[in-house]
Amino acid sequence: MRKKFIASIIALTMMAAMVGCGSSSQQTATDTGSSEGGAASSGKVWKIATDTVFKPFEYTDDKGNFVGIDMDILEAIAKDQGFEYEVQVLGWDASIAACQAGQADGMIAGASITDERKSSGWIFSDGYYDANQCMAVEKSSDIDGFDDLKGLSVAVKTGTMSAAYAEELSADYGFTVTYFEDSPTMYQAVVGGQVAACFDDTPIMASNIKDSGIAMKLVDGTGNEPAAYGFAIFNADNQELVDKFNAGLKNIKANGTYDEIIKKYLGE
Repeated sequence: MRKKFIASIIALTMMAAMVGCGSSSQQTATDTGSSEGGAASSGKVWKIATDTVFKPFEYTDDKGNFVGIDMDILEAIAKDQGFEYEVQVLGWDASIAACQAGQADGMIAGASITDERKSSGWIFSDGYYDANQCMAVEKSSDIDGFDDLKGLSVAVKTGTMSAAYAEELSADYGFTVTYFEDSPTMYQAVVGGQVAACFDDTPIMASNIKDSGIAMKLVDGTGNEPAAYGFAIFNADNQELVDKFNAGLKNIKANGTYDEIIKKYLGE
């Protein structure tokens, strides 16, 4: 009986050890782990909303993977800070709405940091990339400046800095503004002749022209002053996430990871 009792104790101990090992190694599909020196995961999975296509910051590659500068920066920061996250690919307007409704905790989608957005409830991280906006036209167009837009229609993406830039110029130069939900559809409207030009973030258009060969060209001298992109939340209760983003951003800039990411997509 004593031998049977000891055997039972050993068996129970081994089962407990196996269960312990199983639970400690379990990870969600979005767990990025933590780097040496990073904070330990709290078990919370942050829901991060993003745009559907804003190449090279977020887009689906030829293999069907959702990639881009924003995705790589978010992954590197999460690894450095030891937190888990889940990306929700919703689109620009839907990402904002999801954050405002509490269905997402934060948003990374090439969002320019502006005082107007701050006053309307956006809470931004430190800037992680400086970009400006400019105008592009169909490749054979003879439009070479704002003065050539009088009486014509230009395309913009709804709710963006490029839309605000075009709206400010429209009264002075006599053109109308047509709104689109995403950049690729807007570009096709330019190439197809439905609009005379479009306004968008300069690195986005430059990347698309270079990589896709779309028949467009940037118009020299049409850019505005650069503004920084920021990670954003819409609920002060999620300030912890912004703090983690800022701390991680500082670290990946210091260790060279940030520069590697930018070079990977932009060659800078």
